[in-house]
Amino acid sequence: MKIIKKVAQLQKEITKLKKAGKTIGFTPTMGALHKGHVTLAKQMVKENDIGIVSIFVNPTQFNEASDLKNYPRTLKNDAALLEKAKVHIVFAPSNEEVYPKGLKTTLKLDLKGLDKRMEGQFRKGHFAGVCQVVKRLLDITTPDSLYMGQKDFQQFTIIDQMIAALKIPTRLVVCDIVREKSGLAMSSRNSRLTGDHKKRATIIYETLQWIKKNKNRYSLSDLKQKALDKMSIPGFKPEYVSIVNGNTLKNIRKMGAHDYVVVCTAVWAGEVRLIDNIILKK
Repeated sequence: MKIIKKVAQLQKEITKLKKAGKTIGFTPTMGALHKGHVTLAKQMVKENDIGIVSIFVNPTQFNEASDLKNYPRTLKNDAALLEKAKVHIVFAPSNEEVYPKGLKTTLKLDLKGLDKRMEGQFRKGHFAGVCQVVKRLLDITTPDSLYMGQKDFQQFTIIDQMIAALKIPTRLVVCDIVREKSGLAMSSRNSRLTGDHKKRATIIYETLQWIKKNKNRYSLSDLKQKALDKMSIPGFKPEYVSIVNGNTLKNIRKMGAHDYVVVCTAVWAGEVRLIDNIILKK
């Protein structure tokens, strides 16, 4: 496995591989890798000749300076996990490599309102930063396939829209959420949870399962309110519970009127913000 930090070196390597007829899969990450990332990487390696994983803590998608500062950076451990997963290349660039002076990387893009809902209401500018960095990384790596996880449901939906709008010749592959035995969705942020908060954070997945079980028993407004109540335990503060059309991310009024329905939530567990979702219909 190669660890490459320079754009020019990576692109030279990719050009050589493509001339040899190799297919390339790419997984963008911000490091602090866990089993979910590793599962994603393994699927990528299985489905492509060459697997590339980027590790870059993108400053443009953080709303709070403290969140950026506190984000865990564990390149040595991450590289060891990716080598075991048989990833071929780890791309670990500096800010200056991704955003060099003189290169315009901001995007003017019609996301059809996908960025204004759910996370967009609480994290202003977040998805502009996500689109900016993913577009930049796709320009650098030019992969055949891009691998992202279902846990960030709104994020991959927006990236899918970006790929279509900009006619980027890359296929998006969405991989299932990987959960801990407790049901808690695996996330780099879980490492910042206190032991007590991590134990009780299982209430999030339990509540999503409860919604799926009772989706035809209660009205949508009652489902959402009961879910908010269930997750409002000491030390926990739910920000939203949204039951949406899986394509448009718009709140739905009737379950039966849509073929693709997802429930998404964001919850503060102490000082750590956790997101999760479950597909109710597809």
